[in-house]
Amino acid sequence: MPIEILMPALSPTMEEGTLAKWLVKEGDTVSAGDLLAEIETDKATMEFEAVEEGVVGKLLVAEGTEGVKVNTPIAVMLEDGESASDIGSAPAKAKTSEAPSEKSPEAAPQKADEAKPAPAAAKSGDGARIFASPLARRIAADKGIDLAGIKGSGPHGRIVKADVEGAKSSTAPVKDAAKPADKAPAPASIASGPSSDAVIAMYQGREYEEVKLDGMRKTIAARLTEAKQTVPHFYLRREIRLDALMKFRADLNKQLEARGVKLSVNDFIIKACALALQAVPDANAVWAGDKVLRLKPSDVAVAVAIEGGLFTPVLKDAEMKSLSALSAEMKDLAKRARDRKLAPQEYQGGTFAISNLGMFGIENFDAVINPPHGAILAVGAGLKKPVVGKDGELSVATVMSVTLSVDHRVIDGALGAELLGKIVENLENPLVMLA
Repeated sequence: MPIEILMPALSPTMEEGTLAKWLVKEGDTVSAGDLLAEIETDKATMEFEAVEEGVVGKLLVAEGTEGVKVNTPIAVMLEDGESASDIGSAPAKAKTSEAPSEKSPEAAPQKADEAKPAPAAAKSGDGARIFASPLARRIAADKGIDLAGIKGSGPHGRIVKADVEGAKSSTAPVKDAAKPADKAPAPASIASGPSSDAVIAMYQGREYEEVKLDGMRKTIAARLTEAKQTVPHFYLRREIRLDALMKFRADLNKQLEARGVKLSVNDFIIKACALALQAVPDANAVWAGDKVLRLKPSDVAVAVAIEGGLFTPVLKDAEMKSLSALSAEMKDLAKRARDRKLAPQEYQGGTFAISNLGMFGIENFDAVINPPHGAILAVGAGLKKPVVGKDGELSVATVMSVTLSVDHRVIDGALGAELLGKIVENLENPLVMLA
């Protein structure tokens, strides 16, 4: 029987996506693994594949369509021996094309009553059976249309999609239609604060441009609002003297010049944090609802600004990698993040994050934790400042201010202070990181 291809969840936060481009057309024969379409998620534009062979019978969603909900049918595939006339004459099996990555938490199994195909027939008020395709039945439910008042144009009078789309909404409510109370609550970021109309009213008569929220901006707003509302942040601040690191970095870069390697201060910060997590293993942890997960490897996320938002690609097993390897991997991840070409597994996970605004001249700031991470390090600019040495003499040094934002559910104050102390120690004594 015909197979419905459903909009897949291609990222952990994806609830809807944009069908950017079809890579097949109706009538094309495809095999398992062939690319079907390009989907814009809240994070990236990704390709997705067919999971089995067949013929593309019908494309249900046009290119460029925005706001297509996950698990919504987007195409119908025909199996061997079937033709386009079979679409709508039998209940279609649902198939979700697999993402080129591990399944996300959002891609949860459907409820039992949602997973079953809609019945091919029901009864009208006078007891007569009504034959309708599952797609037609679903559209009728959404529009509040009584199928008893529609004449079907399909085989044997079966009601198909075109019949329902041309019908007007019924005044009588559809039996068993979903009640408003059954709907999921709106994301906190969209629902919180004054309403859109209330804000617009404040600026009556003023010239402004209305900027539409894309999926990435909606996701950032929702996740960070949730983080500030639900994660008990506390903040630890330190200043780090960078003179030894700057000299060591200059010497290393001179030696690595022939290999085309140039290490940044950020590369040293990544390594310092990764080693600190190994030295303080109790802090290498994430919040998991009703438990804490302590990880063995140091998987460090780094915030990368892109047009319209940001990514936090994860450098996995960072404690095991050389500075030059971390530098090359970070450059690659940052480039693909800006091109929105990262796979979900490249920006999921990690226990700890780094956000560096020092390159923009920011002296210090407090970063928001990205759940489920246990902490995030906000890094400011290295500035020349007067300092008092151990012998009491005044001198000038390059000093960098950092702030560690900590989830108190995962890391207590003393443990956080120990972790930050190890980060400072590593950066002020960079040779230690090569031992």
